[in-house]
Amino acid sequence: MNYANFIVKIIEEPKQSFFQTNTVVTKMLVKFVPTRKKKINIKDTFEISIWENLSYETIKYYRLYDYIFIEGYISLRKNSLMSSQTSQIDKKLEISVFKHYPLFLI
Repeated sequence: MNYANFIVKIIEEPKQSFFQTNTVVTKMLVKFVPTRKKKINIKDTFEISIWENLSYETIKYYRLYDYIFIEGYISLRKNSLMSSQTSQIDKKLEISVFKHYPLFLI
């Protein structure tokens, strides 16, 4: 796994889930904000997972269209949809967030 930093924009309301072991996770869809104007060939939306106490802070302070700075581990997950043209399983990017900081709150 790789540890990375990103500036992202929240494009979907954070959703909190609880497990039977009283573990809480918040998941939300975010959009990568590039720091350069150069066009890159990547999918710019991905899902982030925020665990435990940080999850409560996320629900309390961050809303739709806020910009945040995140730090966490990158993982590639298999997407459940099959690509019809190439018949390969696409992978989607997910980041487990360990730290986040407000950047621009709306």
